[in-house]
Amino acid sequence: MFGERLNETRKLRGFTAQQMADTLCIALRTYRNYENEGSYPDFDKLVKIADKIDVSIDYLLCRDEFIQSHATSFDGH
Repeated sequence: MFGERLNETRKLRGFTAQQMADTLCIALRTYRNYENEGSYPDFDKLVKIADKIDVSIDYLLCRDEFIQSHATSFDGH
């Protein structure tokens, strides 16, 4: 799911895979591995990715539905 969300969101924001790789200072092949889920970025790169495509890390990690479903318990209710 991570790779799928990353790919879809990157395209929605109008960035190429090469632009993302350049932002992260990594090879295009490494970035493509993130989208294909052959490997995953470290925390620092994950933060940069989320900032670049303007989404939360939770969204990229497919935790947005979990957080929404538990929102009442976070509010103390």
